[in-house]
Amino acid sequence: MPSASRSVAQLAGTTISLRPSQNFVETPAVQDLRNRALGYLRAGFPVHFRGPAGSGKTTLACHVAAQLGRPVVFLTGDDEMTTSNLVGGQFGYQYRKVVDRFIHTVTKYEEDATRNWSDHRLTTACREGHTLIYDEFTRSRPEANNILLGVLEERLLVLPAANRNESYVRVHPDFRAIFTSNPQEYSGVHDAQDALSDRMVMIDVDDLDRETELAITAARSGLHQSQVERIVDLVRNYRASGEYDQAPTLRGSIMIARIVAGQNLRVSSDDPRFVQTCLDLLGARASFNSRSKDDRLQQRKMLLSLIDHHCGARRNKADDDGGQPRAGGELTQSAAE
Repeated sequence: MPSASRSVAQLAGTTISLRPSQNFVETPAVQDLRNRALGYLRAGFPVHFRGPAGSGKTTLACHVAAQLGRPVVFLTGDDEMTTSNLVGGQFGYQYRKVVDRFIHTVTKYEEDATRNWSDHRLTTACREGHTLIYDEFTRSRPEANNILLGVLEERLLVLPAANRNESYVRVHPDFRAIFTSNPQEYSGVHDAQDALSDRMVMIDVDDLDRETELAITAARSGLHQSQVERIVDLVRNYRASGEYDQAPTLRGSIMIARIVAGQNLRVSSDDPRFVQTCLDLLGARASFNSRSKDDRLQQRKMLLSLIDHHCGARRNKADDDGGQPRAGGELTQSAAE
C-alpha cells in the first residue's frame, strides 16, 4: 500500500496545536470527567461527550485533547457534510508536457493531464496520527459518518475509488477521536446509527455542580466571590424553576458576570441596569411564540422575584456582614411567586 507523507507546511492549515491551559478550572467533578476520558482514549477507544448546550462539552474535549500532546484536527457537524468532505477528493489537474528532440529533424510532443487527489481532515488525522475532535457530529447525516465505522473498529480508512494511487489508509497507532453531541437539540440533528455509537465510550456532561459553576464564572469574569455567588445562584434557581423553553446554563452566568465586570454594574436589584441585563439574558429563554402575553408577564414577575431574592438588599447585607446564604441559594417555586 503506498504511503504518503505531507510536510509541516502542508499540514499547517489543517491541524491546530492545543496546549494544556494553566487557567483551566478543574474542580473534582471536572477532574473526574477528564481522567475517565483520558483513560479510555489511551486505551484506544473513542470518547463521546454528550450533554446540553452550555455544559462545556467542546471546551472539555479540547482540554482532554491537549493532554494527549498530539496535533488536533477539528470538525464541526453539518447537514451538508458528505463523505468526501471528511475523506477528500480529486481537485484540480496536474499537467505534464514532454518535448522530445532526440532526433534533430523530428520533434515529438507528449501532453497529459491527471486529476489531483487532496486529503481532507479525517484522512489527515488517520494518516498522521492526530487527535480528531468531531464537534456536534450528529448534525451530519448518518451516511456521511459511515466512513468512521471502519476507522474506529478495523483501524482502516477506505478511500473512494476515484483515488487511483491508494485504496486504503492504515490508521496511525496514535490516532484518537473525541466526539460531542447535544441530545436535547431537535432541529438539524440526526440520530447516530447504533453501529457508530457502539464503537464509542459515552460520557454524559450534564449541568455542572455549584462549586464548578462558581469557580468557572469567577475565573472568566474576575468578579469577587460574593458577587459571583449571587449571579450563579440566581441562574441555578431559575434553571430549577422550569419556567423557560431553553434551559439557562453556565454560559448565562458567565455572560452576566462579564457584563457586570465590564460595565461596573452593582450585583443588586437596586441597580436597574443589572436587573435589565438579567431580564435580557434570562428572560429571553422563554419562547415568544409559545407563550401568551399573560404567561410572559408571569414569568417576568417570577424572574424579578428571583433577582430580588438573590441580589436584594437583605442578601447583599448578609454577604457584606460575612453571613452565609443557604447552600446553593435555592428558592422554592412557591417562595418565588
